[in-house]
Amino acid sequence: MASPVVETRGLGKVFRDFWGRPRVHALKGLDLGVEPGEVFGLLGPNGSGKSTTIKILLGLLHPTAGFAKVLGGSPREVKLKARIGYLPEESNFYPHLSAEETLSFFGSIFALPTQVIRRRTDELIHLVGLEGARRRLVGEFSKGMLRRIGLAQALINDPELLILDEPTAGLDPIGNREVKNLLVDLKRRGKTVLISSHLLADIEEVCDKVAILHEGQLRAFGAVDRLLADDQRTQITTRRLSPGTIEAVRALLDEREGADLKVEVGMPSTRLEEFFVRTVTSAKNEPAAGGKAQP
Repeated sequence: MASPVVETRGLGKVFRDFWGRPRVHALKGLDLGVEPGEVFGLLGPNGSGKSTTIKILLGLLHPTAGFAKVLGGSPREVKLKARIGYLPEESNFYPHLSAEETLSFFGSIFALPTQVIRRRTDELIHLVGLEGARRRLVGEFSKGMLRRIGLAQALINDPELLILDEPTAGLDPIGNREVKNLLVDLKRRGKTVLISSHLLADIEEVCDKVAILHEGQLRAFGAVDRLLADDQRTQITTRRLSPGTIEAVRALLDEREGADLKVEVGMPSTRLEEFFVRTVTSAKNEPAAGGKAQP
């Protein structure tokens, strides 16, 4: 069995004041495991310990208890950092560089060959949808465009582990969908992705497993479908039924389960995001027209 890409055991972090007195217990005995090829969601309200966990995994903070391993080694090992991609919640880039110059700069930090940097830059600019802005100065980018170039920057070294902090912040629904499709594609390529996000719908849709933190402690952990399963209800989905068939089914349920059984009948609904994306995509594929949208 392959070793976890990310592993923490009894991980604790205490922030102290000027006199060394414990001020904040940011993490309390955190046990986590992220397997190869997983998309893993790290959830929790503000102050729950998500950012502290990520900083420890990146080697930016020392734990005060327990240990953390990343790619089989200590997060402090410099050689491991070349195998990790990171997108912070707030990205700061040199405003006088263009998109392609920004990616070239980060590629040089990893000491990638010039030809590799050029190839990766072309691939990533296309991947994040910035072809029309590749020579535009990053200082002129909108917040959504900054998230896109940030994602490209996090992928420039073709990392084995990708750590993303609020990857869809500032994106419109189309960009949001493109990022989620990208995450699914990265999983198909065997990448391991750790996401910290407040947008629970995004996590639910793309993650295999999630961990929920509260006040530095692990409150829930497991596969998304298992955690969200409602074992107190039964759902049956089929094609649209005639009113007569529905009444026959109701009568059968009354006979078998009792007349007090509550049965709700209706049509399943899609997500608003899916409807929005489908509507906009359809509009883009149609010739321009002056008519009004139909209700």
